[in-house]
Amino acid sequence: MALIVQKYGGTSVGSVERIEHVAEKIAAFGAQGHKVVVVVSAMSGETNRLMELATAIQPQPDCRELDVLLSTGEQVTIALLAMALKKQGIAARSFTGGQVCIRTDAAHSKARIVDIDKQRVSEALDADEVVVVAGFQGVDERGNITTLGRGGSDTTAVALAAALKADECQIYTDVDGVYTTDPRIEPKARRLDRITFEEMLEMASLGSKVLQIRAVEFAGKYNVPLRVLSSFAGAAVEQAGTLISYEGEGVEQALISGIAFNKDEAKLTVQGVPDHPGVAHQILGPVGAANIEVDMIIQNVGADGSTDFTFTVHRNDFQRAQTVLEQVTKDLGAREVNADDKIVKISLVGVGMRSHAGIASQMFEILANEGINIRMISTSEIKISVVVDEKYLELGVRALHSGFGLEQSIEVSQ
Repeated sequence: MALIVQKYGGTSVGSVERIEHVAEKIAAFGAQGHKVVVVVSAMSGETNRLMELATAIQPQPDCRELDVLLSTGEQVTIALLAMALKKQGIAARSFTGGQVCIRTDAAHSKARIVDIDKQRVSEALDADEVVVVAGFQGVDERGNITTLGRGGSDTTAVALAAALKADECQIYTDVDGVYTTDPRIEPKARRLDRITFEEMLEMASLGSKVLQIRAVEFAGKYNVPLRVLSSFAGAAVEQAGTLISYEGEGVEQALISGIAFNKDEAKLTVQGVPDHPGVAHQILGPVGAANIEVDMIIQNVGADGSTDFTFTVHRNDFQRAQTVLEQVTKDLGAREVNADDKIVKISLVGVGMRSHAGIASQMFEILANEGINIRMISTSEIKISVVVDEKYLELGVRALHSGFGLEQSIEVSQ
């Protein structure tokens, strides 16, 4: 018998039929003697519907009241799922984030979990009830309802698993695991049996949408084994999915675990910048003050007393960043701003890079053979990222996937 925390996203509970299917899956686990805590999101599309209602009244909604409104989406789901379980003769009890005392800071719409009082959940489990908890929400120290940001239900599930010392946290989505890359781009993409927290964190931060970054961080910090599974499979318990855990025997044999990509990149270059100490701060300081996050940064070697300074931002921030840089260019006496929002970032991720040389050169060779020019390069211990023209995204991903043999399963020696 194990204690399992399961999380079901919006598409998994998107209709009454889907909710009843989820209840059947939970029942299958209960039939095997497992204790189950379930965290659910709002039904698919419900959060967007509520947001539209809010903006119809107040174009820039009050943050506190918006959290009160958006948190109702999950409250609907927990009640319906508890009803579906009771319909099958399974004892169940639903709780909002506040009722299970998920304490957060006071940052509305992007709150962080501070503490969880597990008493009410533990009492329900001791009474042999399935506990159904609203994801995405909590309360601050003054009792105000807060929300954790998009994808916050993943974090709720991991935090509960950590507090309860659960045997496993299962994240049910519309895919049956973590793949070597997006199967919609590369049909030969292969589901990974397991991946490390480090690799998953890199892939999530680089564009993979399977898990929320904060959830992976939380799981790694508290060593909560995560498993990604499909909620659309049958009710049987035997799904394998992808296990996310610390690096163990055999895991390091994977040279490259996956290829992530981000279509939401934009590149800006300030040309002819005076080459003197502090110039990077003079450029990025105003950008940061405008609440614009910077990703990759390159400063060319100075020549004739000037240099070029290039960085990338999210495409949503592109126009604002360009406006900021126009003023910075005047203040610095730089030549001009060159902007390009038709780029993408492609990244190789793998713990095997730690012990293997030549990965970068192999990557560059594969792209060169396809006639793909690299605009920017960034590396870390287990990641290599390149920026290329947007039109080369699919070609680049497929070429790298084939070049590194990611369609082939790796035999793990015992």
